[in-house]
Amino acid sequence: MENFPHVVSINMQPYGQNGAGSPATAFGPTITSFVQPEPVPAPRDFVLWSFFNAMFCNPLCLGFVALVFSIKSRDRKIARDPGAADSYGRTAKHLNIAACCLGIVGTIICIVLLVLYYNSLQAGSRR
Repeated sequence: MENFPHVVSINMQPYGQNGAGSPATAFGPTITSFVQPEPVPAPRDFVLWSFFNAMFCNPLCLGFVALVFSIKSRDRKIARDPGAADSYGRTAKHLNIAACCLGIVGTIICIVLLVLYYNSLQAGSRR
């Protein structure tokens, strides 16, 4: 997996001849071009998102598990194993999504229950 450009030399003369019709020589016209491979995007590891979920939004310890997979993904990226890094990164992303969704739903349920509880207290004090 080399990222530097490769030099390609192409002799543009017909086989065995140069432009004048005589046999080809080593000094015929040559076109040199640089072929650069497509850059491979680095796999994402989602460490910051996982750290946020581990600190603030950690239902069922999903944020902590996502942080573990994010760190594994970063380690594999440093070890130049993009396949494993991508796999760990995707797992961390899915765990982060689950942790965020469960955290948001849990927070909304807690707010609704608190509002209902305070409304029932106020209704009981009016009697």
